[in-house]
Amino acid sequence: MKASKFYYVVLIMCSLVFTVSCTKLNEDLYSELTGAGSSKSVSDLLTSAYSTLNGPYQQDNRWCLQEITTDEAIAPTRGGDWDDNGIHRALHLHLWNSDNSYMLNTFNGLGNAIFQASNVLRFNPTAQQAAEAKFIRSLAMFDMLDLWGQVPYRENLDDFKTPPSVMTGQDAMDFIVKDLNDAMKDLPTAGVAYVASKNAARVLLMKLYLNRGVFLNRQSPTFSKEDMNQVISLAKAISASKAYKVSDPGHYFDNFAPNNDKISTENIFTLYNENGVRGGSVDRTWNTVAHYNMLPGGWNGWATLSDFYNKFQSSDERRGIYYDYPADTTSNKSQDYHRQNVGFFAGQQYSWVTNEPLMARNPSTAPLVFTPEVTLRTSGATLETAGIRPMKYAYDYKSVGQKNNDWVVYRYSDVLLMQAEAILRGGDGTTAEAIEIVNRIRTNRGVPALTTLTLDDLLDERGRELYWEGWRRQDLIRFGKFLDAWQEKPADVSPNTLLFALPAQQVASNPNLTQNPGF
Repeated sequence: MKASKFYYVVLIMCSLVFTVSCTKLNEDLYSELTGAGSSKSVSDLLTSAYSTLNGPYQQDNRWCLQEITTDEAIAPTRGGDWDDNGIHRALHLHLWNSDNSYMLNTFNGLGNAIFQASNVLRFNPTAQQAAEAKFIRSLAMFDMLDLWGQVPYRENLDDFKTPPSVMTGQDAMDFIVKDLNDAMKDLPTAGVAYVASKNAARVLLMKLYLNRGVFLNRQSPTFSKEDMNQVISLAKAISASKAYKVSDPGHYFDNFAPNNDKISTENIFTLYNENGVRGGSVDRTWNTVAHYNMLPGGWNGWATLSDFYNKFQSSDERRGIYYDYPADTTSNKSQDYHRQNVGFFAGQQYSWVTNEPLMARNPSTAPLVFTPEVTLRTSGATLETAGIRPMKYAYDYKSVGQKNNDWVVYRYSDVLLMQAEAILRGGDGTTAEAIEIVNRIRTNRGVPALTTLTLDDLLDERGRELYWEGWRRQDLIRFGKFLDAWQEKPADVSPNTLLFALPAQQVASNPNLTQNPGF
């Protein structure tokens, strides 16, 4: 169980909170809160704002936009499964349009988070509650800016007849920076990772300064020394807090375990999950990739690409290990089979009940061997077995229903890698210092220390450290690689894919939105 429980109430929300009028139920809630002045009611509103982040983030919607569009993830059509009118193929091939449901759901989900966070500020929150709400709003706005380059914002939450204004580029970044700096003084210095803190705000500011040049010119970004020094200064402040350290050898997967709120030494900001209390679909991290005959059986879907998998050395803990953790109730632990249970699953798979080789479902005579070879459309003998499967969150066998693994948004190793990158991009510091920073991580992951470091090396290291955490697209754009060809994807014919298409529904209902070029 978590250290504390939030009491959760579900707010009535519109599916398109930016563009349509809300019902009288929302007015009743407003009246009740203003009349009662209840701090518990404000706490409920804040909890609701936190909870709106689960949908976009927890291996759904936003995650799909940030990962399936990259060289890290592929969601192949497997016969009649995983076709979904070609939506996953369109993402991987960079052939999306304005009717893509992942884009609509992400846009609405992030918009809901912005609305819910702003709503908290209307009801006389405490200073810390207001600061947490501003952090949530800034996080959602940052992702809006990253994905679409446009951020709808409604200043007056009582006026749903007027379309929200839209911020772009520097104006949006200035708004986010001001919100975060305002929040910083009232956010807690330390505490549980699922509550916004000063260090969480620092990480978000780091990401904004690191990507500022990208958001202003995605095709040809520049990185100012001033911005890079901001990144470095914020990283040093986080390190100086002494609140985090790189996970010890053998403990990388502590960051993603069912009790990661207790044992992680790296997690800076997470999304709360607790069985029977509240949370999101963190079990999708297993279901989307696991074969039907694994324990538990999954939906046999998504995979990684062999070129990405080959970036890992065999000794790299991050590639996959047997991870001993309390929520593992299988014979794999109790009978000391100790088969790999986290990381990238490749080759012959084994039963964690009998320790015998697993077989495919159809045909049942075929060994369940996950192959490096995978195509956007699989068929025949490869239908069930094509593709190496990444499983980062250790499965919580002790819980029925909602799993207890908190979803990781920010980790300390990301802070260190951003610091090293800012040095290489012209910030204060030496290449030797950047190498030392990266090697703090590599040494604990079981791989040899680097003696040289280029930006390409750093991109690969970010891939190895942060795989499937929802950062790969942003990284590839910043490093100038997103338009390149990779497995099962030719080079982009246009730079327009550096932004996603705005959902057609939103463009039709908000005249202040301008559809991105090419869509």
